[in-house]
Amino acid sequence: MENSSQPVPETDPALAALQGQRQAMMAVLAQATGEELAQAWSDWPQRPDVSPVRGPETGLVMLRGRIGGGGAPFNFGEATVTRATVQLSSGQVGHAYALGADADKVRHAAIFDALWQDNDTRPAVEERLVAPVRSRLQAEATQKRGETAATKVDFFTMVRGED
Repeated sequence: MENSSQPVPETDPALAALQGQRQAMMAVLAQATGEELAQAWSDWPQRPDVSPVRGPETGLVMLRGRIGGGGAPFNFGEATVTRATVQLSSGQVGHAYALGADADKVRHAAIFDALWQDNDTRPAVEERLVAPVRSRLQAEATQKRGETAATKVDFFTMVRGED
């Protein structure tokens, strides 16, 4: 009989860091526009052959919420999500999910996920796609903060000399 209390092997710190970088990159790609991804793919030199593994396919996910952050969970509504998995001719497999029904966007994001996993093409993906999208997102966030700050109202209380 096998002992189920065997220690779990420690994860490789380098692998954990790489996974964190991949998650951050995919978060940026999920916020990229379909046009940004399509343009990056059309400009990509020596595009590899891409085979679909799954999708793109669109479905619904249930959104759950809590009132006040600590209340009982409840079904809030549904959101449309599209996913895709592709395999490059080099063997890398890329996955992508995004809100909405833009199948081309998700397919391109999956392709760039696969390209990012290849040590030879990772720097190009970061330079040609991820960095410009990240810069755009930061500029939009800065603009929104500025617009929000312009509407800020400071309330203060003057203390009178009485009780």
